[in-house]
Order: sequence, then C-alpha cells, then structure tokens
Amino acid sequence: MKTRLIGAIVAIVLALCGTVVLTGYVKGADARAAEGARLLPVYMVSAEIPAGTPGEQVAKFLTTKKIQAAAVVPGRITKLAALSGKVADVDLKPGEQLISSRWVDPAVRAAAGEVPLPKGMQAVTVALRVEQVVGGAVRPGDSVGVVISTDKKPGLPDNPYTIQSLHKVLVTAVQEGETTAPAQAADAPTQPVDTIMVTLALTTPDVEKLVWGQEWGSVWLTLEPKDADEKGARIVNGKVVFP
Repeated sequence: MKTRLIGAIVAIVLALCGTVVLTGYVKGADARAAEGARLLPVYMVSAEIPAGTPGEQVAKFLTTKKIQAAAVVPGRITKLAALSGKVADVDLKPGEQLISSRWVDPAVRAAAGEVPLPKGMQAVTVALRVEQVVGGAVRPGDSVGVVISTDKKPGLPDNPYTIQSLHKVLVTAVQEGETTAPAQAADAPTQPVDTIMVTLALTTPDVEKLVWGQEWGSVWLTLEPKDADEKGARIVNGKVVFP
C-alpha cells in the first residue's frame, strides 16, 4: 500500500514538473517568435553601388524598409553618417542590405591597388612637379584640394591671383613621371623623379576648372582629409598678401 502511494506521489510530482517545463518552453518559444517577427528599419540598395563609391554619395542609391528582425543581417548600418570617410569595398547589388563590413577606408583599397572611378564621375590626369603634389605624399584613395594660380583671368584687379577651387577630390591613381635630368649610365645612381601624374575623379564642371587651371596657370594639390575645414577660401592677390 505504501509503495503504491509513494509511486502515485512521484508520478504526480513528475507530471507537475513536466507541465512547468513545457509551459516555460512554450513561453520562451513565443517570446523568441515575437522577437523574430519584430520589424526593424534597414537601408536596402535600390540601384547598384559601384565599388569605390564614397559613403557621402550613397543616399541616392538607397531606400528604407522595415523587415522582420530575424531577417536582418548582422552589422546593418543604422545611420548613414557612419559611412563618412569610407568607400564601398565591392559592388553592391539591388536588394542587398547596407552593412558595415562592405565599407572600408580608402587607404585600404589603395593598398590593394584598386580605387575605381565612382559612378557618374570622370577621370582626368595632370602632370605636376613633386613640390606641387605635397612632396609626392599623395596616394590613391587620398582626398585632395586643388589650388589654382593664374594671371590670365581678365577683369580682376592686381593679377595674378590664387584660389583653392576644388575640395576633397578623390585620387584614383598616382604614377611617377620621367626625370628631366640627363640620361645616366646603366650603373649610375637612380635620379629622383621630378614629375608625378595624378589622376582625379571629378564631375564635368570640375574637370573644366582643373584643365583651365593647368592650361592657363599652375595647379597645386593639398592633402585634404574628409574632416578638413573648407571655410575661408578666397581669391588671393598681392593686395591680400601685402595689405
């Protein structure tokens, strides 16, 4: 009799424990399902973003959409400001979510020898003396400012004049030119180059400014990172330098 009573009590206890465990599992499953079904906003690529596209230009390629949390890719971009100073490492196709792992510092792509021309831009090359290219420190992936000096523009008093005409221009390629020193024997020490060819990504109006400056004056490049202050650009002539 006692054995049967103990067995019945044990059975009741096990049944209660099983019910509690099952109830907890069901509640946990419901919570997980609810979390997965929660809608989160994501940036979706609506038009192909070519590799090398600056983060500052990406908004026009995107749409926003709310999808279930379970479908959100880890590392999603929640604020476009996070892409400032970065470029697309690969081509991004329509339908992709915007994620941080596909965006890198331009120097990373430069080190890999790849700085493709952003969509909608033109590539133009200028040959400049080493001192006009920050002593040769400019590299693919850098952003530069373009300063133009000339005495050919009519209607301005006290020519010649200088102005920083372009800001934060992407450098896509840099190539050392030929030295102007006389030819040397094969075993002579290597002469340093004095000309560097720099290829820049520009819009049509900016291409025209650069070519005009190269044709009718002189062009100097500055290293101008994304956080450089552009304020204060002005026409500088003798009256400004020697007030």
